[in-house]
Amino acid sequence: MTIHLSPFTTAPNTMNILDKIIAQKRIEVAQRKAEVTIAELEKGPFFKSETYSLKAALLDNTKTGIIAEYKRKSPSKGIINDKATIEEVTMAYATYGASGISVLTDHEFFGGSLADLQKAAIINKIPLLRKDFMIDEYQLLEAKAYGASVILLIAANLSVGEVKSLASAAKNLGLEVLLEIHNEQELEHICDEVDLVGVNNRNLKTFEVSLDTSVQLSNLIPLDKLKISESGIHKVEDIHYLEQYGFKGFLIGENFMKQEVPGEAFRSFAEELKNYKVSKTS
Repeated sequence: MTIHLSPFTTAPNTMNILDKIIAQKRIEVAQRKAEVTIAELEKGPFFKSETYSLKAALLDNTKTGIIAEYKRKSPSKGIINDKATIEEVTMAYATYGASGISVLTDHEFFGGSLADLQKAAIINKIPLLRKDFMIDEYQLLEAKAYGASVILLIAANLSVGEVKSLASAAKNLGLEVLLEIHNEQELEHICDEVDLVGVNNRNLKTFEVSLDTSVQLSNLIPLDKLKISESGIHKVEDIHYLEQYGFKGFLIGENFMKQEVPGEAFRSFAEELKNYKVSKTS
């Protein structure tokens, strides 16, 4: 397999923290390229393994529709939970009905690692999203080698052409693509190779969170793209509200991770969601 590796440029007018993250990411990717060759990644334990479709899982009505996230910390909140292990949390997520699991692999700003992704992949037969700041095709190879089924592309730090190029490379590896957008201008990043479109309800400049962002963009997203709402989902009523606007997936992390036992918090939420849906149909 021949893959052209090229560094991408950061899109203009992004916020300072995103600039810092991307600058650090370039350094990290360059270091990892020097340490681990493409040939070595292709020998990774999951590189030739079959992936799990997040899109199919989100359309499965027996699941919750929740993409439950494992996240130790964030630039805006600091330490969220550095005690609960990746194994115990993700196993609970999978057991109690998560449609998929998001694993932060950025270390500098979010406290994650590729090792976290691999540990989650070893014990869970469920779609895993590698959540990171993807700027280079090399990272896609890493994602496949360490057990991801889905990769995240963030429109705020990629050009339209870069999204299409990375998405195409991901599809060639058998990975699904989740494109994250924040505003109407970023709708132009949506391309044929994108499987799912996530609306991040967090304003990148102010860090304010509003579900209205998802609502306002819902009818502008192409009908063939499965819609996911991200950030700011705290109660089952939020999911019911967003479902009315066509959202099939709901990425929730901090709501669970801020609890002492995130897996138990997810179990309780999933049970409440199930009961809520039953009450609405009875």
